[in-house]
Amino acid sequence: MKQLKLCMMTTFYPPYHFGGDAVFVHRLVQALAERGHLVDVIHSEDAYRLRARDPKPEFEEHANVTRYGLRSRFPKLNALCAHQVGAPAGYRPRIQALLDEREYDVIHYHNVSLLGGPGLLRLGDAIKLYTTHEYWLVCPTHVLFKYDREACTERACLRCTLHSHRPPQLWRLGSTLADCATHVNRFLMPSRFARDRHRADGLDGPMTVLPNFVPKPTEAHDETPVSKRPFFLCVGRLEKLKGVQDLIEVFRGYRAADLVIAGDGDYRKTLEHAASGLDHVRFLGGLHPDELGRYYRQAVAVLVPSLCYEVFPLTPIEAFMHETPVIARRIGALTEIIEESGGGMTFQTLDECTRAMDQLQNDPELRNELGARGACKANERWTPEAHLARYFEIIAELMAK
Repeated sequence: MKQLKLCMMTTFYPPYHFGGDAVFVHRLVQALAERGHLVDVIHSEDAYRLRARDPKPEFEEHANVTRYGLRSRFPKLNALCAHQVGAPAGYRPRIQALLDEREYDVIHYHNVSLLGGPGLLRLGDAIKLYTTHEYWLVCPTHVLFKYDREACTERACLRCTLHSHRPPQLWRLGSTLADCATHVNRFLMPSRFARDRHRADGLDGPMTVLPNFVPKPTEAHDETPVSKRPFFLCVGRLEKLKGVQDLIEVFRGYRAADLVIAGDGDYRKTLEHAASGLDHVRFLGGLHPDELGRYYRQAVAVLVPSLCYEVFPLTPIEAFMHETPVIARRIGALTEIIEESGGGMTFQTLDECTRAMDQLQNDPELRNELGARGACKANERWTPEAHLARYFEIIAELMAK
């Protein structure tokens, strides 16, 4: 495809980020730039600084990438306006000027909840894509985790919003989202589950399932042992909805291996308190993706105990890239990934989780077989090459129209 000029719009972007979707956007931006395309990233430094002061360690940027980190004199007011009215407020002149000046071929939206809300979708004249990294379009709390307790099966949005100590969003009361969504040429859904759930919850628009990707590991591996005992690995942001508290309960009675937890978040202190006295449960804190490789490779399996409907979790794919199997809760897109790859097991109860752990620890051949299956599918379907091939096809289809 000819050289494209793309604009990525996202609330969080490295180094001003908390992980997850921002890491994927960075990977996508670098992959596009490496293939000769010009990519601008517009993001909100203000939104990050509302919760943190120092940015994360720098991620390298390709020469074809230009980052526009937006700041304002009134960051809280900007965030409140985006949250309540669904408009970019003080950011609008700067964003509009960039769109007019740069003349992009493609505008690609990601998580824009505090960058400008749905009003951003109206700005600019280009092919417009929107990747749903979470459920913000159809859920005021973004995660379909009802009352901070359980996956949402029946809507009670106002009560749930108030329970989460957030003000109700005025723009959700009218037709703002429906009107703004008509400006998007294609919604990119990372999983079939995410597509079906968005449709069921009222999002109307053209959708294509396009799974996210993770880069292939570098050939030079650091194989320095990270543990003297066998261990299971859990990776991700530490929040209640990620279900790590259930793993601590499992390991309260499971002593045949260690539990190693890589990640950080608001729920970390609660988890550490729950694990006090369990010397075989270790917290590593947040690690750069490049540091995680040897932990993935040396783990018996990676545990993904999410209690919420994941859109498309990257942790299982990262595990597969290192030929490590996954034991995941049977919910949302996790089920889809495990069934499609054949690279792991699923559980509903904690007893089922324990039995799966026993199987993989006591049967190295089964562990290696599942890991190899996962790696085969990951290298076939969830690589930058596979993602971008379909990505460019979609853009070409829209350009032809």
